[in-house]
Amino acid sequence: MEQENQTRISEFILLGLSEDTEVLPLLYGLFLMMYLVTFIGNLLIILAIISDSHLQMPMYFFLSNLSFTDIVFTSTTVPKMLMNIQTESKNITYENCLTQMYFFMLFVGLDNFLLTVMAYDRFVAICHPLHYMIIMNPQLCGLLLLASWLLSILVSLLHVLMVLQLTFCGDLEIPHFYCDLNQVVQLACSDVYINDLLMYFVTVIVGVIPLTGILFSYSKIVFSILRISSAAGKYKAFSTCGSHLSVVSLFYGTGLGVYLSSATTQNSRASIIASLMYTVVTPMLNPFIYSLRNKDIKHTLQKLIGKFY
Repeated sequence: MEQENQTRISEFILLGLSEDTEVLPLLYGLFLMMYLVTFIGNLLIILAIISDSHLQMPMYFFLSNLSFTDIVFTSTTVPKMLMNIQTESKNITYENCLTQMYFFMLFVGLDNFLLTVMAYDRFVAICHPLHYMIIMNPQLCGLLLLASWLLSILVSLLHVLMVLQLTFCGDLEIPHFYCDLNQVVQLACSDVYINDLLMYFVTVIVGVIPLTGILFSYSKIVFSILRISSAAGKYKAFSTCGSHLSVVSLFYGTGLGVYLSSATTQNSRASIIASLMYTVVTPMLNPFIYSLRNKDIKHTLQKLIGKFY
């Protein structure tokens, strides 16, 4: 009976970004602005792709899904952080913590898989341009998107089910602004060996394997571009994947920063800063990267925005 009562905790405490009450209004304004920019920027990308028949291509189909993922990904953490700052509350219920954890991991995984699929799309476009529309047909695109969703759902659900088996007692303070899986597992007073093993396994499935696929695709792309004789041809070929390469570098660079900061240091401040780059800054910058580096999207966005003025 005592064991059962210990597992039925009602809430966790999110320590948040800062203990300094004078800094909190500034942080609230800053992250509210960043969230709105992320939301509006990615929404404009989606609307631009839907509204322009010239953008009804596999590359833009996956980009619209990536933009949707970034909106929801950021929405799993930032609104709760803003609400806690506004209400000066640090509490999050046990159920809401698990829900936040589930959707956070789901959309992190989906981001990974979508970036991998987009790398494969660029590989086909550059290395097999004559067969691009045949290979990247609507059926394959739909299947790749469905597989990405199913794998992400399975992984995140498995993690949450494993957390449900843990016993929590004593200190329930999470030194973060959201319910981070690793931080929550560390609070458990029961054996977490299986949970740790699962986290390492999932890191390989969701992180290492997709990154390997991206690197393999780009190695083929580079070799294919080097065989192009003219400098103009090389530039044109590389420009079609420049935006995606920038987003991949930003996503995996900040993701690696989060992993290394949590694995090599006990400094929660460093881990929080790395997580902010990963969860807030990267989704905010993605629309700018694609709109500034892609002439088709830039042109469509200009027409779309022009309709409101």
